[in-house]
Amino acid sequence: MTSATVESRATRIAALPFDPATEPVRTVTRCNLCGGSRFVVIAHRDRYGYRVEAHACDACGLVFLNPVMTAEAYGRFYRDTYRPLVSAFHGRLIDATTIQGEQREYAAERAALLAPWLAGSGLRTLLDIGGSTGIVAHHLAERFGLDAAVLDPAPLEVDEARKLGLETIAGLVEEYDPGDRRFDVVALFQTVDHLLDVGGTLARVRALINPNGIFFVDIVDFRAAYLRNRSVEAAIKVDHPYYLTEDTMTAYLQQAGFEVLRTDFAADHLHVSYVCRPDGPKPGVRAQPGSVRELLREIRAVQNAPSA
Repeated sequence: MTSATVESRATRIAALPFDPATEPVRTVTRCNLCGGSRFVVIAHRDRYGYRVEAHACDACGLVFLNPVMTAEAYGRFYRDTYRPLVSAFHGRLIDATTIQGEQREYAAERAALLAPWLAGSGLRTLLDIGGSTGIVAHHLAERFGLDAAVLDPAPLEVDEARKLGLETIAGLVEEYDPGDRRFDVVALFQTVDHLLDVGGTLARVRALINPNGIFFVDIVDFRAAYLRNRSVEAAIKVDHPYYLTEDTMTAYLQQAGFEVLRTDFAADHLHVSYVCRPDGPKPGVRAQPGSVRELLREIRAVQNAPSA
């Protein structure tokens, strides 16, 4: 990337009426995965150039923004800033309309992955958490005969999902009250990294899902992201409170009470997908200390690698 391109991107981002430094935040004092309290600061800026810190838990290797914007601040962010910010970063319009072609391709790929567990299964209800414009939920509903509901905090994207005839719920999953409602299939398609409470949300999903149900989640593999970019800062972004790896995501799923049926490295070589079913919670599971030390050493190696 040329210096002129970088400068143009920075100019576009600076023109947006948003600065996380002016937003309300909360300080993280306990790791969301293991409860540890000793953190290592691994980044001081994100890919947009914003002054945000990313910390890694010294005990389990979970990486997260700290401090992190509050739920109210993120609600405004997804309403007013998220798509314009991503558009400014990439230099092209990315909104509730333009993303739908990409989402259709993703929907077909996820349907193929889930088919062994959904086709002819008798499962009937789907909750797509962070379901955006509803393209993925609509595709799965049509292919597998599901009654689908979409939960998303971005009003314009919820409007698009409603146009497809889907049930829609506007808001953050952390604030969603399902009452006694339960679902056969629950999905977090490209969403878990955006959550404010991964552990709490996975526990809620476990309670939301029927005993014979299926849970799908995929992560942006943090290691793949910084190795691809040869930069830790380029893998950090204000819209992702969490940065998950295979070790930390597997520990989260086991803690919450899910058995992993299949792991899939996506064709983009960046995402990792998990197809799961309900199981007994294993609250003490965490990444091994050796893998945490290896992660931190690798991060330092990337940070200090000579420029190409």
